Amino acid sequence: MRIPAHSVCTAIRDDIVSGVYERGSRLTEELLARRYGVSRVPVREALRTLESEGFVVTRRHAGACVAELTVQEAADLLEMRMLLEPLGAARAAQRRTEAHLKVLRGLVRLGQERARRGEGEDLRSLGGWFHETLAQASGSPGLIALLTQLRHKIAWMYAVEQPARPVDSWAERGAIVDAVARGDAERARALTAQHAERAAGAHRLRRPDLPGRRTAPAPRVSTSQHGVNIAGVRH
Repeated sequence: MRIPAHSVCTAIRDDIVSGVYERGSRLTEELLARRYGVSRVPVREALRTLESEGFVVTRRHAGACVAELTVQEAADLLEMRMLLEPLGAARAAQRRTEAHLKVLRGLVRLGQERARRGEGEDLRSLGGWFHETLAQASGSPGLIALLTQLRHKIAWMYAVEQPARPVDSWAERGAIVDAVARGDAERARALTAQHAERAAGAHRLRRPDLPGRRTAPAPRVSTSQHGVNIAGVRH
């Protein structure tokens, strides 16, 4: 059985985002292959993909390492999302399907219920699913890929504070869905831009002292072995 490189890539990316591998730490093919229970071939392919996404850099005499973004680069991530999410919403108003609308409305309904109950962790997940579905509704593979990559990078660089009034935040999402359902691209764009700008204010750098570059520390990896999820992989 051959584990697809994209499954290995997802596992490594998730561990980078969650902090299993510190910024600047080395990523050796042998260590990664052992950790995820795969050969070095899909690891090598995964590292190339992660380098193209900006999560990994190749350094002379060190090989693959976790990237280290500067404060400005981290700020650019939020600015790019504030530009691209409204574009995605405008396209969703023109291209969404009834299936997209059903999911979006269901997420808004659940989000409003959880917000009234104060269930913060559920709200975080629901918010992520909402914006992922809204991007999918744009019908633009390139835009979807960019927004997905931005979400991963922002989760890597930032901690997000819960809004003071989460009910209002979900009301904003509900208004976006209404505009998308009516096919009102300009209103969907404007509402999403306002929502994204307010949401950006709740982001706090996980490392406020981020430098430009520094000496790479030794990798910090949890000791438990953790295989790649191979559900659905053909034998």
